[in-house]
Amino acid sequence: MHPTFTPAGLSSDDARVVADLLQERLYALVDLGLTLKHVHWNVIGPGFIGVHEMLDRQVEGVRLMADEVAERIMTLGGIANGLAGGLTRSRSWDDYALGRGVVEAHLGALDKVYDGVVGGYREAIDRSEGVDPVTNDMLIAQTAKLELFQWFVRAHIENTSGELPTTAEATEIGAAAAAATADPLD
Repeated sequence: MHPTFTPAGLSSDDARVVADLLQERLYALVDLGLTLKHVHWNVIGPGFIGVHEMLDRQVEGVRLMADEVAERIMTLGGIANGLAGGLTRSRSWDDYALGRGVVEAHLGALDKVYDGVVGGYREAIDRSEGVDPVTNDMLIAQTAKLELFQWFVRAHIENTSGELPTTAEATEIGAAAAAATADPLD
Protein backbone atom coordinates (compact mmCIF):
# COMPACT_ATOMS: atom_id res chain seq x y z
CA MET A 1 0.00 0.00 0.00
CA HIS A 2 1.22 3.46 -0.89
CA PRO A 3 -0.93 6.14 0.69
CA THR A 4 -2.15 8.78 -1.72
CA PHE A 5 -2.95 11.02 1.23
CA THR A 6 -2.47 10.97 4.98
CA PRO A 7 -3.94 12.90 7.88
CA ALA A 8 -2.19 16.16 8.67
CA GLY A 9 0.87 15.68 10.84
CA LEU A 10 1.38 11.99 9.96
CA SER A 11 4.09 11.01 7.51
CA SER A 12 3.23 8.68 4.64
CA ASP A 13 5.72 6.15 6.03
CA ASP A 14 4.02 6.19 9.43
CA ALA A 15 0.58 6.01 7.79
CA ARG A 16 1.69 2.93 5.82
CA VAL A 17 3.05 1.21 8.95
CA VAL A 18 -0.12 1.93 10.92
CA ALA A 19 -2.44 0.93 8.07
CA ASP A 20 -0.58 -2.39 7.72
CA LEU A 21 -0.87 -2.92 11.46
CA LEU A 22 -4.59 -2.19 11.27
CA GLN A 23 -5.02 -4.60 8.36
CA GLU A 24 -3.83 -7.40 10.66
CA ARG A 25 -6.46 -6.35 13.22
CA LEU A 26 -9.13 -6.16 10.51
CA TYR A 27 -8.42 -9.75 9.48
CA ALA A 28 -8.56 -10.83 13.14
CA LEU A 29 -11.91 -9.09 13.65
CA VAL A 30 -13.46 -10.49 10.48
CA ASP A 31 -12.34 -13.97 11.51
CA LEU A 32 -13.55 -13.47 15.08
CA GLY A 33 -16.98 -12.35 13.84
CA LEU A 34 -17.26 -15.45 11.65
CA THR A 35 -16.07 -17.70 14.47
CA LEU A 36 -18.57 -16.23 16.93
CA LYS A 37 -21.39 -16.75 14.44
CA HIS A 38 -20.21 -20.34 13.84
CA VAL A 39 -20.36 -21.01 17.58
CA HIS A 40 -23.75 -19.27 17.78
CA TRP A 41 -25.11 -21.77 15.24
CA ASN A 42 -23.36 -24.88 16.59
CA VAL A 43 -23.59 -24.60 20.37
CA ILE A 44 -25.91 -27.08 22.11
CA GLY A 45 -26.92 -28.20 25.59
CA PRO A 46 -27.95 -26.58 28.86
CA GLY A 47 -27.40 -22.85 28.75
CA PHE A 48 -27.83 -22.80 24.97
CA ILE A 49 -30.19 -19.83 24.65
CA GLY A 50 -28.21 -17.54 26.95
CA VAL A 51 -24.96 -18.23 25.09
CA HIS A 52 -26.69 -18.10 21.70
CA GLU A 53 -28.02 -14.61 22.49
CA MET A 54 -24.78 -13.42 24.14
CA LEU A 55 -22.84 -14.33 21.01
CA ASP A 56 -25.19 -12.32 18.78
CA ARG A 57 -24.32 -9.19 20.78
CA GLN A 58 -20.62 -10.00 20.52
CA VAL A 59 -20.89 -10.52 16.75
CA GLU A 60 -22.56 -7.13 16.42
CA GLY A 61 -19.85 -5.45 18.52
CA VAL A 62 -17.02 -7.13 16.61
CA ARG A 63 -18.54 -6.12 13.26
CA LEU A 64 -18.72 -2.49 14.42
CA MET A 65 -15.06 -2.68 15.46
CA ALA A 66 -14.12 -4.11 12.06
CA ASP A 67 -15.91 -1.25 10.33
CA GLU A 68 -14.10 1.29 12.50
CA VAL A 69 -10.72 -0.31 11.74
CA ALA A 70 -11.44 -0.44 7.99
CA GLU A 71 -12.47 3.21 7.98
CA ARG A 72 -9.29 4.16 9.84
CA ILE A 73 -7.21 2.30 7.23
CA MET A 74 -8.97 4.32 4.53
CA THR A 75 -8.44 7.56 6.48
CA LEU A 76 -4.72 6.77 6.52
CA GLY A 77 -4.76 6.47 2.71
CA GLY A 78 -4.70 2.68 2.65
CA ILE A 79 -6.97 0.02 1.22
CA ALA A 80 -9.02 -2.02 3.68
CA ASN A 81 -9.15 -5.68 2.64
CA GLY A 82 -11.99 -7.61 4.25
CA LEU A 83 -12.04 -10.40 1.68
CA ALA A 84 -11.86 -14.06 2.71
CA GLY A 85 -8.97 -14.80 0.34
CA GLY A 86 -6.79 -12.09 1.83
CA LEU A 87 -7.65 -13.24 5.34
CA THR A 88 -6.79 -16.89 4.71
CA ARG A 89 -3.53 -16.00 2.93
CA SER A 90 -2.38 -13.57 5.60
CA ARG A 91 -3.49 -14.94 8.94
CA SER A 92 -1.12 -16.68 11.33
CA TRP A 93 -3.79 -18.81 13.03
CA ASP A 94 -5.82 -21.86 12.01
CA ASP A 95 -9.56 -22.12 11.48
CA TYR A 96 -11.67 -22.57 14.58
CA ALA A 97 -11.35 -26.20 15.61
CA LEU A 98 -14.84 -27.17 16.85
CA GLY A 99 -18.03 -28.02 15.01
CA ARG A 100 -21.18 -28.84 16.94
CA GLY A 101 -20.51 -28.95 20.66
CA VAL A 102 -21.78 -28.32 24.16
CA VAL A 103 -21.80 -24.86 25.67
CA GLU A 104 -18.79 -25.39 27.93
CA ALA A 105 -16.63 -26.83 25.14
CA HIS A 106 -17.30 -23.93 22.80
CA LEU A 107 -16.77 -21.36 25.53
CA GLY A 108 -13.49 -23.00 26.52
CA ALA A 109 -12.33 -22.85 22.91
CA LEU A 110 -13.55 -19.25 22.55
CA ASP A 111 -11.49 -18.31 25.60
CA LYS A 112 -8.39 -19.31 23.61
CA VAL A 113 -9.63 -17.46 20.53
CA TYR A 114 -10.02 -14.30 22.59
CA ASP A 115 -6.55 -14.82 24.09
CA GLY A 116 -5.14 -14.65 20.56
CA VAL A 117 -7.20 -11.66 19.43
CA VAL A 118 -6.59 -9.63 22.59
CA GLY A 119 -2.88 -10.54 22.52
CA GLY A 120 -2.66 -9.26 18.94
CA TYR A 121 -4.41 -6.07 19.96
CA ARG A 122 -1.96 -5.47 22.80
CA GLU A 123 0.94 -5.88 20.36
CA ALA A 124 -0.71 -3.41 17.98
CA ILE A 125 -1.16 -0.94 20.84
CA ASP A 126 2.56 -1.16 21.62
CA ARG A 127 3.51 -0.74 17.96
CA SER A 128 1.22 2.24 17.35
CA GLU A 129 2.13 4.10 20.53
CA GLY A 130 4.02 7.27 19.73
CA VAL A 131 3.33 6.87 16.00
CA ASP A 132 -0.38 7.65 15.68
CA PRO A 133 -2.27 8.56 18.86
CA VAL A 134 -5.66 8.42 17.11
CA THR A 135 -5.14 4.81 16.06
CA ASN A 136 -3.61 3.98 19.43
CA ASP A 137 -6.68 5.33 21.25
CA MET A 138 -9.01 3.35 18.96
CA LEU A 139 -7.06 0.14 19.58
CA ILE A 140 -7.12 0.70 23.34
CA ALA A 141 -10.89 1.27 23.33
CA GLN A 142 -11.49 -1.81 21.20
CA THR A 143 -9.26 -3.92 23.43
CA ALA A 144 -11.40 -2.95 26.42
CA LYS A 145 -14.52 -4.19 24.57
CA LEU A 146 -12.83 -7.43 23.50
CA GLU A 147 -11.67 -8.06 27.07
CA LEU A 148 -15.24 -7.50 28.26
CA PHE A 149 -16.51 -10.04 25.72
CA GLN A 150 -13.88 -12.51 26.92
CA TRP A 151 -14.96 -11.95 30.51
CA PHE A 152 -18.55 -12.82 29.51
CA VAL A 153 -17.25 -16.07 28.00
CA ARG A 154 -15.07 -16.85 31.01
CA ALA A 155 -17.88 -16.20 33.49
CA HIS A 156 -19.64 -19.27 32.10
CA ILE A 157 -16.68 -21.62 32.63
CA GLU A 158 -15.02 -20.22 35.75
CA ASN A 159 -15.42 -22.39 38.83
CA THR A 160 -16.55 -21.19 42.26
CA SER A 161 -12.89 -20.76 43.31
CA GLY A 162 -12.33 -18.30 40.47
CA GLU A 163 -10.21 -20.67 38.39
CA LEU A 164 -10.48 -21.26 34.66
CA PRO A 165 -10.15 -24.81 33.36
CA THR A 166 -8.61 -23.39 30.16
CA THR A 167 -5.59 -21.71 31.76
CA ALA A 168 -3.09 -24.52 31.22
CA GLU A 169 -4.35 -25.36 27.73
CA ALA A 170 -2.52 -24.17 24.61
CA THR A 171 -5.09 -25.17 21.98
CA GLU A 172 -8.77 -24.65 21.36
CA ILE A 173 -9.37 -28.41 21.42
CA GLY A 174 -7.53 -28.78 24.73
CA ALA A 175 -9.42 -25.82 26.21
CA ALA A 176 -12.72 -27.21 24.94
CA ALA A 177 -12.08 -30.59 26.55
CA ALA A 178 -10.93 -29.04 29.82
CA ALA A 179 -13.96 -26.75 30.04
CA ALA A 180 -16.42 -29.50 29.10
CA THR A 181 -15.16 -31.84 31.83
CA ALA A 182 -14.47 -29.30 34.58
CA ASP A 183 -16.41 -29.36 37.84
CA PRO A 184 -17.86 -25.86 38.35
CA LEU A 185 -17.91 -26.40 42.13
CA ASP A 186 -14.16 -26.99 42.52
